[in-house]
Amino acid sequence: MPESHLQALLAFFKAMSNESRLRLVGLLSERERSVQELAELLDLKEPTVSHHLAVLKELGLVTVRAAGTTRWHALDAQALEAMNRALLEPAAALAPPAAESWEDKVLATFVEPDGTLKLIPASRRKRTVILKWLTAKFQDGRRYPEAEVNATIQRHHWDSATLRRELIGAGMMARHDNVYWRMPAADWRLG
Repeated sequence: MPESHLQALLAFFKAMSNESRLRLVGLLSERERSVQELAELLDLKEPTVSHHLAVLKELGLVTVRAAGTTRWHALDAQALEAMNRALLEPAAALAPPAAESWEDKVLATFVEPDGTLKLIPASRRKRTVILKWLTAKFQDGRRYPEAEVNATIQRHHWDSATLRRELIGAGMMARHDNVYWRMPAADWRLG
């Protein structure tokens, strides 16, 4: 984070860590007000309110308009939005990327971007990840004829017979009379 952003962020949070300033921002968000009116609403002395307003003005959050002998203070909502963008978006951009899970890495290794399977992993643990991924291609509660199961698997890998047997063996799918269905995850044999 650039030093200027860091300093602005620190100044903002230091200013907003004061209850009176927070209440001032709330009151000024409703409409512009004079120091006298703010002092009365907050039960503070006018010099104290002026001090808090000066801090908020320094941040660019409050504007002042003179009308005769009265100075009217208002919240600059656009400045607050700009500060939000300037301070929080760069911080979010510096956040580390979400950690990739082991299963995500296996899928990235064995599945092409177009969804085709490069090869069936030899490792049982990695093959289980691929089978879970493949099982997600079938809807819960739906019955599939064998031809449709083969067609669905072949969209991802040519060897539908092997993968179909693996899905049955892992308890991820069941079959009876050439009709297949997805089993609940609690019934899977993932050992």
